[in-house]
Amino acid sequence: MYKSKINNHINSGDNMNNIDIRAYIISNFKNDDIEEIRNSIEESIASHDEDPLIGLGVLFELFWNNSTDEEKEKTLSNIKKGM
Repeated sequence: MYKSKINNHINSGDNMNNIDIRAYIISNFKNDDIEEIRNSIEESIASHDEDPLIGLGVLFELFWNNSTDEEKEKTLSNIKKGM
């Protein structure tokens, strides 16, 4: 599900320089409920494919920009633990 949301522009032959990736990703997820977003994230991680990384980066940016300092510190701690 998620991967197809990311790859639609590539498969249609669009040049990535001609689109706003952030706006594209956000518009693709805007009407999804929380469970759909979760499933998309988990599916893209499970795929071990690099194509969804752009979209995951956009979702992470949204998360980061809407997090408290405490949430950011916990996220950084979790990232560090995973390394």
